[in-house]
Amino acid sequence: MGSGAGTGAVVSPSLRPARVVSTTGRFAFLAVGVTAALLPFVWMLRTALGPPQNALTFSSNPLPSSVSFDSFENAWTAADLGPALVTGVLVSLAILALQLITAIPAAYAFAWVPFRGRSVLFGVVLATLLVPPQVTAVPNYVTISALGFADTRVGLVLPFMSHAAAIFLLRQYMTTIPASVLEAARMDGLGTWRTLRLVIVPLCAPAIATVSVFSFLLSFNEYLWPLLVARSPDIATPPLALAGLATKNSAFPDFAQLAAGSLIISLPTLLVFVVAQRRLSAGISGTGQAA
Repeated sequence: MGSGAGTGAVVSPSLRPARVVSTTGRFAFLAVGVTAALLPFVWMLRTALGPPQNALTFSSNPLPSSVSFDSFENAWTAADLGPALVTGVLVSLAILALQLITAIPAAYAFAWVPFRGRSVLFGVVLATLLVPPQVTAVPNYVTISALGFADTRVGLVLPFMSHAAAIFLLRQYMTTIPASVLEAARMDGLGTWRTLRLVIVPLCAPAIATVSVFSFLLSFNEYLWPLLVARSPDIATPPLALAGLATKNSAFPDFAQLAAGSLIISLPTLLVFVVAQRRLSAGISGTGQAA
């Protein structure tokens, strides 16, 4: 019995090569994916740090022939990226706040509040995800112009004050909360709104972080709607400022400046991702263990 139990825990020698091949294959696949994801950013950094005249030269060397930070200074000044970054961050944070204010109660209602037609209404909300944003751009622009919010930061925010994807993600996460937790809250005398604020929101912190990151990234990188609404350079968002840099000086853009400007406007989104990475992973996996 003892020898049988001992040999049962030993891995068969014939299985070891297969395990090594499987592990090597996974690492090779991961290395190819990481390389494909990082190569554009590495090349953009090389272009930004290198001489402008060498921006279009093809070379296998990832290091530029000479390093210069002049492109960053020129891009910052020529595209007026300072005010654009401020506008982009403020607009994105305002959109995020409004989306959380509207999405959290809606998700809680769809997850735990029984009412007639709940499934049908939730299906209608999900159906809005199938509508391309280009379809609603013109009606939204007509509405915003009629309200007098064209060419204002308020006009940049209002059409995005709610989002079906945020409602869906939060609702799916809320359904994983045990019903006993809500029953305990009711027994303690908590009403619907206090249960939502004191119980549901803390438990859904990873999902809220996930929605926040995606909302900020989408809003900060939005191009079509600011192109329609933001006519004044004073309220240009980072994508608009970068697009203006492409055609400001001549018909042939300075690709070193464009690469430097792209790196500059990528910093806020990179910072948001790094700060929220731990909760983002937990929110996507649905475990909530990073709370």
